[in-house]
Amino acid sequence: MKKREFDLIVFGATSFVGQILVQYLWKRHGLEGEVKWAIAGRDASKLATLKNRLGEKARTLPTLLANASNETELQTLCAQTRVVVSTVGPYALYGSPLVKVCAETGTDYCDLTGEVQWIARMIEQHEETARKTGARIVHCCGFDSIPSDLGVYFLQKAANSRFGEPCQQIRMRVRKLKGEFSGGTVASMINVTREVAADPALAKKLANPYLISPNRLPARQPNVSFAEFDPVAKSWLAPFVMAGINTRVVHRSNALQGYGYGKEFKYDEAMMTGSGLKGRLTAMGLASGMAGFLVGAALPPTRWVLEKFVVPKPGEGPSETSQQRGSYDLRFYGKTSKENTLSAKVTGDMDPGYGSTGKMLGEAAVCLAKDVGDKAGGFWTPASLMGEPLLTRLQQHAGLKFELLSD
Repeated sequence: MKKREFDLIVFGATSFVGQILVQYLWKRHGLEGEVKWAIAGRDASKLATLKNRLGEKARTLPTLLANASNETELQTLCAQTRVVVSTVGPYALYGSPLVKVCAETGTDYCDLTGEVQWIARMIEQHEETARKTGARIVHCCGFDSIPSDLGVYFLQKAANSRFGEPCQQIRMRVRKLKGEFSGGTVASMINVTREVAADPALAKKLANPYLISPNRLPARQPNVSFAEFDPVAKSWLAPFVMAGINTRVVHRSNALQGYGYGKEFKYDEAMMTGSGLKGRLTAMGLASGMAGFLVGAALPPTRWVLEKFVVPKPGEGPSETSQQRGSYDLRFYGKTSKENTLSAKVTGDMDPGYGSTGKMLGEAAVCLAKDVGDKAGGFWTPASLMGEPLLTRLQQHAGLKFELLSD
């Protein structure tokens, strides 16, 4: 890649998660750390306010102006950096021009989207261009879907080492999730319901577990759609709202790694609610609540009520204290074709949707700028492109732990 002034630019720096990301990068790198970086957005006064909040030394942090819908301004932005990390969502509404320009200019890119229908469109429209220019595009570098994607990567590596074969099936179970729902995540979910209402055929596409994979494989994928008991986790289960994106990313990772998990690989995700009657009732309540939200979001009158009075708005989020109090604990239960079993856990030390996501996104951006070498252009996943270097960075700096569990 041609020499550019910056290693990375944070685009959308004044968004709620953008500010968390900038604060994290400032604490990690300052002005003279591992990376040379800048912040960017469309509002100069908001960018100046953000720098003032960082302190006196941050006033010389480089600042660039660009509008998410102006391709000329985005081209000028991309010409100055090796990597753009974007927090401008919902991405289906505001993120497409930047992906297009990054692909055209050979600029590496990462974000925190969980919008699988948009990712599918971006791959279809721009992957050939990215391959030609060498741009590495990596979506889903937040809680969607790094813990899932790297958790499977970690467990499969251990299975290959211990048993000489990968796990043919892995079940991810959310044991603990403490944090507030992201306004951006809710906005993205509501936008998907709008798209489905406008294009009913999209619902069938979204049900395809291989939607963003190069090929549809024969393995029938499990899917927890209501309350059910899992004898492996010894717990009742409820649907996990992020399973729809995380499972698709994991299957794409498998494909991009030459089907290292196998072409019969099965993967699903769900939330654990406990083993007794209380667990069953909780699972039923969560499943019914999720279904009710999706139905409400699909209907214009109730969608208006939800957006106006119920759900957090984009740009809103918890205090820093609340973020510090958040955490998560994910369990991965694997089984090989020879019935060998292995399990692991992935934990994070902050609110998953905000504090932890900001740190994961920051480490992914730096990893993309520093650690991936001359890997080819195209649309990658965190595990398939950054794998081991990202795993190391997450554990050393971002408060994540990847641990094997004893039988």
